[in-house]
Amino acid sequence: MSVISGILDNIILISAIMAWFIAQTLKLIINFSIHRTFDVGFLFSSGGFPSSHSATVSALAIGVGKYYGWSSPIFAIAVIFGMIVMYDAAGVRRAAGKQAEVINQLVEELYQQMSHLSQERLKELIGHTPFEVFAGAIVGIIVGALM
Repeated sequence: MSVISGILDNIILISAIMAWFIAQTLKLIINFSIHRTFDVGFLFSSGGFPSSHSATVSALAIGVGKYYGWSSPIFAIAVIFGMIVMYDAAGVRRAAGKQAEVINQLVEELYQQMSHLSQERLKELIGHTPFEVFAGAIVGIIVGALM
């Protein structure tokens, strides 16, 4: 079996990638329905509803559980890995986004007084609310269960 066919036959990997893609596509659709603008950048953005990070790790954990068994050590590793990713998305990355928002406001105010400063904005939408993380996990669980 070649490496490529092995990768393409890996249903757990395909499931996780599909969950990521579905979550990112949902972001694009939701943004379009709210703002009436079609921004393909949402397919590759972080943050927003639903969390594609949560969808990916949830589908991964479900796939591992289905394939290797719910009591297997590898399933335990996948679940703990998923919990860390989801905690990070709603905690650390969300806090970093809030800090970026405050820094951007400060730079904007300083720029008005000192125009020689760079006015490059930091990315503010990098984390998730707990609801966005939960919604992403639901997407991942559904995709993982169906694959």
